[in-house]
Amino acid sequence: MKTLLALSRLIDAVTDRFAAVAKWAILAACAISTTNAVVRYSLNYSSNAFLEIQWYLFAICVMFGAAQVLRVNEHVRVDIFYGMYPTRTKVVIDLLGLMLFLLPMTLFIAWSSLPVLTKMFLSQEMSGNAGGLIRWPAMLTIPLGMCLVALQGVSEVIKRVGWLMHVHDMDTHYERPLQ
Repeated sequence: MKTLLALSRLIDAVTDRFAAVAKWAILAACAISTTNAVVRYSLNYSSNAFLEIQWYLFAICVMFGAAQVLRVNEHVRVDIFYGMYPTRTKVVIDLLGLMLFLLPMTLFIAWSSLPVLTKMFLSQEMSGNAGGLIRWPAMLTIPLGMCLVALQGVSEVIKRVGWLMHVHDMDTHYERPLQ
């Protein structure tokens, strides 16, 4: 179990690195958006590339940040009854949800996106907009992001199994979101 917990810490560190990229992508998207607005209204000039790069950066924010959201336990739960359960039951529910739903779906989405990514990469597909960008870098965020979430899911499974075996101390506090 020590080796698995070490692997979990390594996955968490990788997730933190990609989360940092997501944070910088947010900053870059804001800067580009601001610059685009200033240039458009002051110099009467606009470029579709400026608009599209914002979407690409948003894709990076979402797809690279999703694993971090899971890591810090801020993901969305359907928690009608979850908050009423004792901690051990919550951990078992999390474990089952991770193994039965999160891991299969993230891997399925990643796998399913590869043919589209490959087609875009090989054809060097471009946006249909004048001055638009090449599309495959944005598409790459889908399989990469889903693999990151799946890896983080593996880390979360390890932590929960460790907690159930009493060899890992994990913050099990859950606060139901305000509705």
